[in-house]
Amino acid sequence: MSQILVLYYSQHGATKLMAQHIARGVESIDNSSALLRTVPEISSICEQTAESIPASGSLYASLDDLKQCDGLALGSPSYFGNMAAPLKYFIDNSTAAWFNGSLTDKPAAVFTSAGSLHGGQESTLLSMMIPLLHHGMILLGIPSSEPALNETKTGGTPYGASHLAHDRNTLSKEEKTLCFALGVRLATTALKLKTS
Repeated sequence: MSQILVLYYSQHGATKLMAQHIARGVESIDNSSALLRTVPEISSICEQTAESIPASGSLYASLDDLKQCDGLALGSPSYFGNMAAPLKYFIDNSTAAWFNGSLTDKPAAVFTSAGSLHGGQESTLLSMMIPLLHHGMILLGIPSSEPALNETKTGGTPYGASHLAHDRNTLSKEEKTLCFALGVRLATTALKLKTS
């Protein structure tokens, strides 16, 4: 059995929808399961300690979730072409996993949602890849052989799944397809690496 951690931060719900479609893709593969986790808000005023169980939605991620996964999908809204601070804060505190190499040689993929056409989707995806490379992870994107990548008029890039929100929190047909395909690719690769 292979478990994929789908770790995301979502302020308005679009990134969460993407995470759910990626999880469906993961779970469409035999012997694969998805673990949906989010991260708490961070406070700009003072140190904030969040409960491990939020009022609604996915549970908060722990470093153990990160260490024990067989693969990782990392998702964030795009804020000025970069990942959101709560997700970066969590990743910045993952040095224990880095020191013991618990993510080395495991597959990873990234996904993002932005409010505008030029909202920095691709640079956000690239910014999320950098710490994953430091962890020694094997990065996966969406290959051009995926038909929805060539059909989309909204989100979707070779770097990973993306969503163009504008004023909507619903995903286009192509965006859903690309999220699902990314989950399938991540789960399939994790199983191959785990059994090799």
